[in-house]
Order: sequence, then structure tokens, then C-alpha cells
Amino acid sequence: MNDEGTPPAPASEPAVPHRRRPRYSGRNPRRFEEKYKEHDPQRYADTVAKVLAAGKTPAGTHRPIMVAEVLQVLQPHPGNFAVDCTLGYGGHTRELLAKILPGGHLLGLDADPLELPKTEARLRAAGFGPEVFTALRSNFAGLPQALAGTGATGADVIFADLGVSSMQLDDPSRGFSVKLSGPLDMRMNPRRGYSAAALVEKSSPEALASLLLENADEPQATELGRKLAGRSFATTVAFAHAIREALGSAKKEEMDLTIRRVFQALRIAVNDEFPALDTLLRHLPASLNPGGRVAILTFHSGEDRRVKKAFAAGLASGDYAEISPEVIRPSRDEQHSNPRSSPAKLRWARKAE
Repeated sequence: MNDEGTPPAPASEPAVPHRRRPRYSGRNPRRFEEKYKEHDPQRYADTVAKVLAAGKTPAGTHRPIMVAEVLQVLQPHPGNFAVDCTLGYGGHTRELLAKILPGGHLLGLDADPLELPKTEARLRAAGFGPEVFTALRSNFAGLPQALAGTGATGADVIFADLGVSSMQLDDPSRGFSVKLSGPLDMRMNPRRGYSAAALVEKSSPEALASLLLENADEPQATELGRKLAGRSFATTVAFAHAIREALGSAKKEEMDLTIRRVFQALRIAVNDEFPALDTLLRHLPASLNPGGRVAILTFHSGEDRRVKKAFAAGLASGDYAEISPEVIRPSRDEQHSNPRSSPAKLRWARKAE
């Protein structure tokens, strides 16, 4: 009681902060990392089977292209020293290892610091220990140094798949595709160099047009250079939208083809792919043992022209005893079951004895 006989007011309780009701997240995940069940193939085997049956590649994986044709022209056998210049998901590597064992060894090169450890772990888990398989983070332009590091004087088998892996294409954070919005990056090694967005922003209209023409044979290169160069694009989707606007009234199919060519041209430039390929082709004869074989998978005309000319020059000079008489393409069945194989072209060469 207080002096007036009134009971004291109860002590006030601390106010409970207002909390919003959790938002319904929906049935389907929104983040890329949660989106594809194929990322956990053991848990979602049925889903992976359905994706494969539909002629598609499970997200986060890669289906090796023209495996039978590659093995046929390379002719690997037990005891060979082999090099896979583009390790990727390791599909071709596993097939080559199966042919060169027992007694052989394979050196796998890859410039991608994000995917290389994953692939090495998969191959180690499959039973390919350091005594038969070496993984090295390196661009294939460094092939001579990579060989020297293993103590090998040359290789019996050399293979390179110049395509972008599905793991990179399917990950929007890498910026290679417009399927999902992501940063306009496209670097194989995101820790080095500058992104595709930076390249577009710093380019003049003339320089960008020249790049599109050289790297992708883009017929609208001049117009696109004029309308895109010097501008800032944060995402792949924003950049694709700007390309469509620049094309005006073109048909959707034509716009989609142009977008793919522009993305291809920028990816080649950002990663210095043509200079790296020229370096590899120049070093190939010295990197092969006598009678050794090399096979290269290309995916557009700029790559194929370089490989074709280099092999022809090597045949004329006597470095090669034999080269593929014509380009080898994937079968209709493979193109149907794996549409990403459709643009592939395979050429090979055999070093003189």
C-alpha cells in the first residue's frame, strides 16, 4: 500500500520484440545451390536418370564427348604416359586411365581452381592414386613445364577438349550462361585477370567489334560494338537484354544465336584462349614421344582453323607422320542424347617415329 492506500502498480514486464511471421518459401528452392537434385546423384538417382533420358546433362556434371572416337584415334595402351590437357570433370581421363593401366601414368591439367580439387577427389575415390594419376593446376599452354615437373621427356598420348565444361555453364556464379542471372564474369580462373563486364566497359566500339568478328564470326559485330562498348553490365541477363535491344526487330532465333556468339567471343578474350591454344599447338611436336598421338576436340570455327592449320604445317615439316584426313563429328545418336556435343569437331595427329 502507498500512503493513499492504493496498492502499488505491478512491475512492467520487458516488451517482447515483434517478430514477423516467416515468409512461405514455396515448394521449389530459389538458390542455385539448392535447385538441382542432380548435384546429389546418389540421393536422387531417379532424377538423374530422367535428366539423362531426356538428352540433357545433369547439373554440376559433364558428359564426355566422342569418347569412343577419341580412344580410337589416340590408341592408348598399357604403359603409356598420357596427358589430359583439360581435365574438367574427368570423364575422358577415366577412360584413358582404363586403357593405359597397368603400368601407365596420366597427367591431368586444368586452370580452374574451383573444379580441379573436386575432380581430383572423385578420381582418387575411384581408386586412381598418385602412382597412376597426377593433377596439376595449369593452363595447357604450360604443357612443356608440366611435363618437365613430372620428370617425363614426352608423352605417348595427349588429349585436349577445348569446350567449356557443363559444371561452369550450369553455375550462374561463373557468368558463362544466361540460363540464370549471375555476374558477367566468364573467367576460367576467377582469381586472375578481369571479367567480361570489365572488358566490355573498357572497350571502344571498334575494339569490341573486332573482337566479336575475330572470336565468333559475328555478322552484327559493328552494330553491337557501337551499342554495347563502354557500358556497364552487372549481370549476364542484363547483358543479354542489351544485346536483344541492339538487334532491334530480329527474330528470336537470330537473337539467341547472336547472344551465344557474343558470350563465346567474350569468354575467349577474357581467358586468352586463342593465344593459349596457339602456344599448345606450337609445343605439341616437342611434347610427344616418337610415334605419340594427339587429339583435340574443338567447338567453333576459330579453334578448328588453328588446329587444322597447325597439324597440316606439322605434316609438311615432317614433325607429324600422319594427321586426320578430315574432321570427325559426333554421331547422330550422340548429338540426340547429348545436344552439347553437336558443334564438336575432332582432329588428330601422329608424331614421326
